[in-house]
Amino acid sequence: MKLNFIKGSNPNWEAIILPAEPNNEEEVKLLEELKNDPVVEKIDHLDGQMAELIKINHPQDGLSDDELAPMVKEFFANQPRDKYGCWVYYHWRRQLVRLLSKEDFVQVRTSRNQYKITKEEQELLSTKKIGVIGLSVGQSVALSLAMERSFGELRIADFDTLELSNMNRIRTGVYHLGVKKAWMVSREIAEIDPFLKVVIYEEGITDDNINEFFESNGGLDLLVEECDSLPVKIKSRIKAKSLKIPVIMDTSDRGLMDIERFDDEPQRPIFHGFLEEFGEENELAEILQERYKEILMSILDFDQLSERLKMSMEQIGKTITTWPQLASSVIMGGAMGAHYARMILLNQKVPSKRFYVDLEEVIGGLDEG
Repeated sequence: MKLNFIKGSNPNWEAIILPAEPNNEEEVKLLEELKNDPVVEKIDHLDGQMAELIKINHPQDGLSDDELAPMVKEFFANQPRDKYGCWVYYHWRRQLVRLLSKEDFVQVRTSRNQYKITKEEQELLSTKKIGVIGLSVGQSVALSLAMERSFGELRIADFDTLELSNMNRIRTGVYHLGVKKAWMVSREIAEIDPFLKVVIYEEGITDDNINEFFESNGGLDLLVEECDSLPVKIKSRIKAKSLKIPVIMDTSDRGLMDIERFDDEPQRPIFHGFLEEFGEENELAEILQERYKEILMSILDFDQLSERLKMSMEQIGKTITTWPQLASSVIMGGAMGAHYARMILLNQKVPSKRFYVDLEEVIGGLDEG
């Protein structure tokens, strides 16, 4: 069956949210088509979600499953089940899923955040706009941010498609091979929380879209930069600096984390001053091609790299095609990136800094025993 999707939606990467009681003829028709399509799997665990909602709203009562069942039945006696909440269609999975209404869904899904994230902090985070450039480490940051619901809008930029060699560090399934990484991450976030707003830039960051990426709809509150392109790394920082937007970057080696608070220090040099020897920031593009390796090594602070990464660098073009990254480092970097992003967005004290969370060094520094 060929489905008639709602105008303006893109089922390649967006979940389609349909009220259980549709608002217009277009929604009525699509929901009917989906429910009647034998290829579409229907998943309805609404009663279990409602039981959770009731339970978290009565934390002192210690309600058992036997006590919750009649309370769920009573709720739907007062508010008909077939008219409550919504259905969410995931085209790439051919699945139609029944969910609580948005407000109730968000309450249940974030209930285990409290009080590590307070209700007031959760509401503040829901107003924030975060940009993520590069979706290897960036995928881990984006998914961690989505799980904690640390944004109201996420802009993700990557021109690349998923390849098999990416899957040593990108947590996804083989069914995404050949799919644009931006589509992949948008899908994965929608599967966690279809109510989160995700805007994709599937062509990556270009001269044509960089202003829109940074400045549209009131502008970004924070940038997570994790791309492989050196020109984009430099250009995005210069742009962030001009707009006083803080930048976070993880480098997936020795737990290296960069935090640049251009919001607090709009005059600070990009990359903590590691590129000052190459001249003015706005002139770096002119010498980038001829001094590419020198600039890259300065950003990475070559002497501080792990011995295995240094050795790997020497093998590029000989026995390997590019530098290695491991899932353990990428996942850790994603968690750290999301953690410091949340702290910055909540106005907690996070200074501009480059530091290492080196797990091997931690073990090496422990006494035997």
